[in-house]
Amino acid sequence: MADSSDRVPSVVTDPEDFNAVLEKLNKIDEKIEFVNSEVAQRIGKKVGRDIGILYGAVVGIIIFLLYVLFLAPMLGI
Repeated sequence: MADSSDRVPSVVTDPEDFNAVLEKLNKIDEKIEFVNSEVAQRIGKKVGRDIGILYGAVVGIIIFLLYVLFLAPMLGI
């Protein structure tokens, strides 16, 4: 009852052709990794910029509040 669908397909290829295809696939993989890393780096720069703006705003507000609450009453302004 060995059906033809039960057999494992086998292919015989020339090792040189197989190696050439593997080299092409490796080059494509390297290009994809490079593009992905560039995209991740750009996203990281944008996130870093946004966090820097947020920290700057928070520090500015804290300095302003410290001035208004403590330094201005001492100076009588």
